[in-house]
Amino acid sequence: MKLAFSTLGVPGLPVPEVLSLATTHGYHGVELRAHPEEPVHPGLSPAERAEAAALFRGAGVEVLGLAGYARVAAPGEDAPVLAEIRDLLRLAHDLGAPFVRVFPGADPDRPREESDAIAARRLGTAAEDASVLGVRILLETHDSHRTGADAIRILGPVGHRQVGALWDVMHTWLGGEQPSDAYAALAPHLGYVQVKDIASAEDTVPLPLGTGVLPLTECVDVLSRRGWDGWLCWEYEKRWYESAAPLQGLLNGGREYLLRALGEAA
Repeated sequence: MKLAFSTLGVPGLPVPEVLSLATTHGYHGVELRAHPEEPVHPGLSPAERAEAAALFRGAGVEVLGLAGYARVAAPGEDAPVLAEIRDLLRLAHDLGAPFVRVFPGADPDRPREESDAIAARRLGTAAEDASVLGVRILLETHDSHRTGADAIRILGPVGHRQVGALWDVMHTWLGGEQPSDAYAALAPHLGYVQVKDIASAEDTVPLPLGTGVLPLTECVDVLSRRGWDGWLCWEYEKRWYESAAPLQGLLNGGREYLLRALGEAA
């Protein structure tokens, strides 16, 4: 498996410095948080996109994906959501990124079947653009659809190769789903896996990998035993928790923890 980290852990850090962290600490790729407060976002000009892509190529680091914020099950008109996804897809194409992350974001007060149908319809439509651009849209296990069982209620009806799943191991755990069950549900659709660690369900301040309660070794073991050889991406949520330790000082330990878990699973 290849290792990456998300720029959610280094808010606002310029691309050259992000790449320096990746190369110094032995990460193969980076997941870019695609938000206007970050250096890379859909508002970049063609020249700025080309410059960012060139920096990644020059460093030998892959852009794993763009972490977008489109909410595909949210109430409202389809057009704004589809436009947001298309902007992300174009940026991913220009950067050479294979994946774009979207959230479910359903209204808890609306019938579940209605929200699932809205999300499936939007993703099915966006899949056509994704096919043309050679990018895959990944629905993250998050918020209203935090387990694999939740996610496949949307992904199953879509049934398109350019629409898949992003397994966030914290959210499936918070949803009470075992790693083996999450993998079984998501495996046919799985794009990559986000790892992280926390102290408890009530205290989600990010911790160094392996120092909290999340079943990371079990997740890695499940993936390894099933022969899955994709990406593990460390999503350290520093942007949302200012009190968290800087990611820069944790990257070596995180890589070593994941490599050790992979070795033990093998």
